[in-house]
Amino acid sequence: MWQLHQFPLCPFSRKLRLLLSEKGVAYDLWRENPWEGRDEFLALNPAGRTPVLHDSDKGVTLLDSRATCEYFEETVEKSPMINGTAANRAEIRRLVALFDENFFGDVTGPLLNERMKKRLIYRQPPDSRVLREAMKLAHGHLDYIDYLIDHRPWLAGAQMSLADLAAAAQISVADYLGGIDWAGHEQSRGWYSVFKSRPSFRPLLSERMEVIQPPSHYADVNA
Repeated sequence: MWQLHQFPLCPFSRKLRLLLSEKGVAYDLWRENPWEGRDEFLALNPAGRTPVLHDSDKGVTLLDSRATCEYFEETVEKSPMINGTAANRAEIRRLVALFDENFFGDVTGPLLNERMKKRLIYRQPPDSRVLREAMKLAHGHLDYIDYLIDHRPWLAGAQMSLADLAAAAQISVADYLGGIDWAGHEQSRGWYSVFKSRPSFRPLLSERMEVIQPPSHYADVNA
């Protein structure tokens, strides 16, 4: 059985969890706070980052969410998430990188630092200027999602893909932390509501990070 080492608000773990659920791959969740630097966890991943997927019986450890997603794309035929022509597969990978890198760097990462790490680890108040900037940049990213949904059924084309999973994972964490203002983003809101209704997404919406509670609309599939 695969063991997925993660914590509830890790967006990269959420992306992988969505992929595994859509593909019907069974796994056990192992709670890991990477900032604690446990020796056992660092032995699995010296970089000290989640997610880590480990199967002791097979002697396999998978690191890096993108590499791990590609592994299951290559080994599990069900529900392909990097699909279509070569050009379409390139577009999927481009968007995955956009959300994993740009959205995380602009929005999710700063929100996690200010509203989770500072509270749980450093016992410090958040910097309101950083929060305002992250929410401002979130609007720009939602504008781009609005544009994509205006021209495509899903973010990368005609079918749901890993690009949608990557975007939904980042947005769900930002939304949990109160960093998403959906006003004026009806296309993005509609696309995300469809995701929130999927069976693969429901376990994510039910989880909570200790001390930190999400806004009231967070788990509402109609909000």
